[in-house]
Amino acid sequence: MTVKLKFILPVPLSSDAAQRFAAQIPETVRKPGLTIDFVGCRAGGPLMDSDHDATLAAAFVLAAGARAEEEGYAAVCSFSMSDSGLAALRSRLTIPVVGAAQASFALAQQLGRKFSVVTMWAPWARRLEENVARYGLNGRLASIRHIDMSPDTQALLSGKEEVVFGRLREQALAAIERDGADVVILGSTTMYQVHARLAAALPCPVVNPGLAAYKACETMLDLGLSHSKIGYPAPATFADDIFDQITPVAGA
Repeated sequence: MTVKLKFILPVPLSSDAAQRFAAQIPETVRKPGLTIDFVGCRAGGPLMDSDHDATLAAAFVLAAGARAEEEGYAAVCSFSMSDSGLAALRSRLTIPVVGAAQASFALAQQLGRKFSVVTMWAPWARRLEENVARYGLNGRLASIRHIDMSPDTQALLSGKEEVVFGRLREQALAAIERDGADVVILGSTTMYQVHARLAAALPCPVVNPGLAAYKACETMLDLGLSHSKIGYPAPATFADDIFDQITPVAGA
């Protein structure tokens, strides 16, 4: 029997970009019989660089996942370190809903005493700071650093791996040597293309958020667990069709 997972990116996504995201979870790490559908949002901001984009992302991630249970999915993931729409989807669904940031933070706490996150640019660092505070983890955070490079949510790091690796290594070493981190987390699921090389270059564990989120989904399914409906109560009425009339972004 095939088990389906739905992984949602908080931005409109071309089919090529969806394939690039999917490449970070190869068949070799997936359980047999498990498939993952990577999807973007039908509309919204392209970069998650502001509260404006964050608000749109939360709404459109909810729209993309609201019917996942009736579509036959066994679990849903907000596949971004923004954890866009996570609480709303947990309210709407009874199947497991995982956020990449929350899964990465949880894994990092098992690997060390203090973690740092290294991401692409300042707007994403702000979102990460908000999530660390939301999950009550300020005491476990050494730092959030960025490499001052505008991200590309469609091409990811393709063609920029060398430059990005050098800057990430510099900031990650600063997080370890100056900030006291003993675990480093990549600050985006768009950054996986440098994970293996960075992990080999650093003296501590490096968490790839995409794989952390996937394995969190696997664990919940294996253990027959899902989020608490006491903590995430369902609404009195659903509004799943509220965004249906919005025209999808071209190419998404």
